[in-house]
Order: sequence, then C-alpha cells, then structure tokens
Amino acid sequence: MEEIKKSTTEADKEIVFSKTVKAGKRIYYLDVKKNRKNEMFLAITESKKIVQANGEETQVNFEKHKIFLYQEDFEKFAHSLQEVMDYVAKEQSVPEFHNKQEQDTEEKTEEIDIEKIDIKF
Repeated sequence: MEEIKKSTTEADKEIVFSKTVKAGKRIYYLDVKKNRKNEMFLAITESKKIVQANGEETQVNFEKHKIFLYQEDFEKFAHSLQEVMDYVAKEQSVPEFHNKQEQDTEEKTEEIDIEKIDIKF
C-alpha cells in the first residue's frame, strides 16, 4: 500500500507573536511562527478586501498573499526594505516621511547605545 504523507499546513505552525497593520482596504499580518523543528520565521500576509456588485447583490471576498521570511534573511531584507523606503521618500519628496525616518533612526541609535539587544531564535 502507498504511504500517505501529511503535508505541512498553516495550522501546523504555532504563532508566537503577531502584529496587525490596517491600511485602508488592506490588512497586513506580521506573524512570528515556529515550525515543527521549533525554528522561528516571519509570515507576512496581505489581505485585501474585494467588493463585487452584481445588480442588487454585493459579494465580499478577501484576496490573500503570503511571504515567508526566515531568520537568516532578516538583516538583508530589513536593509533592502529601508533602502527602498528611503528611495521612495527622496523621489516623492515626502519631507514628513523622511524626517520621521531620520528621527526614528536617531531614537533607535540612542536606545541601542543604552541597552544591548540580543535576540536568538
């Protein structure tokens, strides 16, 4: 007889920390999960509300997209994301965004000087 292998599903993954970002018709879920080997990773889910009107009936659906980011890629991803955000802020001439980024960076630098952060997964 053929052996049936159980596939890994989202239900198999334990959420250990979660943040939700509401942005208009979109919601972003940032979930830190553990896999079966007890290793942590980041699951980013974008959920977009889609409303379709057919005559008198209105149908609401949610379109979801997911990416999984593993610990060994965190630093590269964060660095690249910051570069992209800085580029957009500069090109779009959004002074509030750019000034906020600079202020946040200064505050983080001060915090890091005061306390050393050691995160292990």
